[in-house]
Amino acid sequence: MERGSSKHGPRLDEQMSQEVSGLVQGPGAAGSRVDEFREPEPAGEDQPGATTAPAGELRTGAPQGMSSTDVEQRSRLGRFIGLSALPGDRETLLGSARENEAPDDVIAALERLPAGTRYRTVSEVWAALGHKNETQRW
Repeated sequence: MERGSSKHGPRLDEQMSQEVSGLVQGPGAAGSRVDEFREPEPAGEDQPGATTAPAGELRTGAPQGMSSTDVEQRSRLGRFIGLSALPGDRETLLGSARENEAPDDVIAALERLPAGTRYRTVSEVWAALGHKNETQRW
């Protein structure tokens, strides 16, 4: 029985890794479509481009009654309202948003909230701004 090393040299290892890079990195990572004729043809001027979400939703799992865009925007609003600000009124929420360096559009939205109303959750703030929350929680 011959006992030799099954390892390759660094040069051969590099060459072998280049050969399988398309398989490892997947179809969108430039390595799998080596030949130009394998590239998909782009859509025409009057045709819509190819998309992975033909219905318009990029994410699945958005709660019933909300779109994925609504979920993203509500989450963005919640990033700038600290937990210590809830429950709180408009001034408390604005103070927290400014402390967390919220962008101007978030500050402007919070300034539209009615004075004197206390909000317990970000969802309540979102609804007070005129947006929809999920219709069924769980």
